[in-house]
Amino acid sequence: MNYEIVLAKEEDREGLLSLYKSQVGREGCPWTDEYPSNETIDFDLSRDALYVLKTDGKIVGAISIEEDEEVNKIPYWNSELEPEAEFARIAVSPDMQGQGIGKILVKFLLDELKKRGCNGVHIIVNRYNPKALRLYDSFDFKNVGECSMYNQDFFCYELDLR
Repeated sequence: MNYEIVLAKEEDREGLLSLYKSQVGREGCPWTDEYPSNETIDFDLSRDALYVLKTDGKIVGAISIEEDEEVNKIPYWNSELEPEAEFARIAVSPDMQGQGIGKILVKFLLDELKKRGCNGVHIIVNRYNPKALRLYDSFDFKNVGECSMYNQDFFCYELDLR
């Protein structure tokens, strides 16, 4: 598969919204018609924190570097891994799932976070999303705790990037 991963741009907005909406109702995905939204995309674009994976110019995957103070306050994170980053909103087009795109996106972002000087990465993963849990387990993320936020139950996963 020929692909490229690039920082998202304003002209990617329609493709991103379509990708995000294609996730609504899928097993383990709590996204709604209201989230992720245009405002979410605005936030990510403003921080150069949204990457898209394209094949033949079409967006088939996306991942964001997140900044969420509530998640950062979770007490399970290892302070020895600071500076630590978070990522979120990983999505793969339903017709492209099962082809390793999720792994490609996560590997890309882990490498990018290392380049940015991060020692670790943490994420919250919906505990009822088996595909996401398998994906992160394949990278040896450690489950360091559980939390409830945003009306969902999450596992708190962390990875040492050093």
